[in-house]
Amino acid sequence: MKFAYYPGCASEGSGIEYHMSMERTAYILGFEIQELEDWNCCGATSGHNTDKLLSVALPARNLAIAERSGLNMVVAPCAACYSRHRYAEHTIQHDPEMRRKVEQVLELDLAGSTETLSILDVLVNKIGTETIAAKVVNPMTTMKAACYYGCLLVRPVEHTGFDDPEDPQTMDQIMKALGADPIDWSHKTECCGAALVTSRPDVGNPMLYRVLKDAKESGAECLVTACPLCMLNLDMRQAAIEKQFGEKLALPVYYITELLALACGDKPSQVGLEKHFVEAGTYLRTIEVRGAEARAAAEKAAQEAAEKARAKAEAAAAAKAAAAAKKAAKAEAASKAESADGQAAPAKEAAAGKPAASADGDQKKIDAFVAAFNKNPDKMAAKLVADEAQAGILVSALDDKKKSKLASLMVKDMELAKKAAAAYVQQELKKQGECQS
Repeated sequence: MKFAYYPGCASEGSGIEYHMSMERTAYILGFEIQELEDWNCCGATSGHNTDKLLSVALPARNLAIAERSGLNMVVAPCAACYSRHRYAEHTIQHDPEMRRKVEQVLELDLAGSTETLSILDVLVNKIGTETIAAKVVNPMTTMKAACYYGCLLVRPVEHTGFDDPEDPQTMDQIMKALGADPIDWSHKTECCGAALVTSRPDVGNPMLYRVLKDAKESGAECLVTACPLCMLNLDMRQAAIEKQFGEKLALPVYYITELLALACGDKPSQVGLEKHFVEAGTYLRTIEVRGAEARAAAEKAAQEAAEKARAKAEAAAAAKAAAAAKKAAKAEAASKAESADGQAAPAKEAAAGKPAASADGDQKKIDAFVAAFNKNPDKMAAKLVADEAQAGILVSALDDKKKSKLASLMVKDMELAKKAAAAYVQQELKKQGECQS
């Protein structure tokens, strides 16, 4: 990506750090800036305070040079230069009479095809904060920065339009991409006093003080700007403001391009940091230490959180496995019980049915033996008593009870039946002997 580059008058003097860091920013992010040949001052405040035609013709000449170069996008880092070139563009496009006059004065044709961009617009909308963040090697972690846009970068909105005129965010987005913590504050677009701090310090100094004071009270530890005049007032005149208002502010001030280059690995000397009036290196070393501590704490917290998550996951997995094992064991036990019940049922049925069947069969045999005793007692007695005479005595001694007893014994155990029959014979012989005596 290639842009025409309008460095402005401050780039070789009061704003040389801006010019140095601008070139480093382009190199780091991989876009090309080609300085306009034979560019002239945009006129700034002096031009439009003197003559309207002059205030339009001065920046219009630079736009015509850009048109001839074939580069229609012009980067103007200085907020005042950006504002004057945007005003000239708007006038050329919307005021045909003034355009004709400017062309006559310059003896140049103006196509009105150029577009002047602020560095904030380029970084956020052309390059992208993701690209910036990917280049960061020294993040500005824990930096509490007040992003100061001033009064010209985002106003008037019909000339600028790339950001909100009351609460702009592009610089804040860049600082977040660098790892910093931009603060919210009310004076981000208030005027710093501009040239009034020189011509009317009674008016300009209180304006500058209010900007610095609000940043401090809002929690800022430094200010970030994209305007050489704002930088000059905030940085060079800060000591005088502290003395006049009796308040220690001690706020280092940085160009947005300085912090970008430093975050992406540049050394302070490469961006002119030593040229600042308010000492700016100490704070960067402070946040470097704080940032390392913050990152270590964040890593430790992340590790602890990961350990807790892992332990929780393992505990949940173990509990799930235990529950599954318990469920499986319960199912297995139930299955075995069911199987045992299935095997035992037929056995129980057989065991329950067998005695019943056996008892039925024995009773039939007993009944048959009783019937045989009644039909042919002599034959039955002869089976139990070998001696014929004693068999006869047995027949005479038998009654229904004894017949039933002998029949039952004959079914279960024949030897017991014979012994019982012998006993009955002896009882009968004893009884007969008692009767004879």
